[in-house]
Amino acid sequence: MQKKLFLGNLDAKRDWGYAKEYVEAMWTMLQQPEPDDYVIATGETHSVREFLDEAFGYLEVDWKPYVEIDPRYFRPSEVDILLGDASKAREKLGWRPRITFRELVRLMIDAEMQALQSPSAMAVGGGD
Repeated sequence: MQKKLFLGNLDAKRDWGYAKEYVEAMWTMLQQPEPDDYVIATGETHSVREFLDEAFGYLEVDWKPYVEIDPRYFRPSEVDILLGDASKAREKLGWRPRITFRELVRLMIDAEMQALQSPSAMAVGGGD
C-alpha cells in the first residue's frame, strides 16, 4: 500500500520458482537411499521487469508511475542471468516444477491482497 516501490536492476533475470514445490523436492531428496546433490529450478528465466509486467498487469495497473529505480538496490557484483538446470532432479527424483511463472506471480498477488484484507492487517495499517 506504499506510494512507491523502490527497485534496482529491472533487467536482472532470475529463475523464479514456487517455494512449496522446492520444499517438496527437498523432501523427495531426503527419501533417497543415498545422499546426493541436486539443483532445484524451473529452467526458465524472467526479468524483474517481466515480474512487474505480470504482477501489475494482473491488477490492471501500469507499474511505471509506482516504481522508482534506486541505486542502493543494485548489487555490487550483479549476475545478469541466474538459470538453473534441474535435469538431474527430474531424472533421479521425478521432480519437475508445476507452477508456471505467471501462476506464481498471481499466487503472490492473491496472497498479498488477501493479507491486506484480513482484520489484523486493517488494525495494524489502519486501512490506509
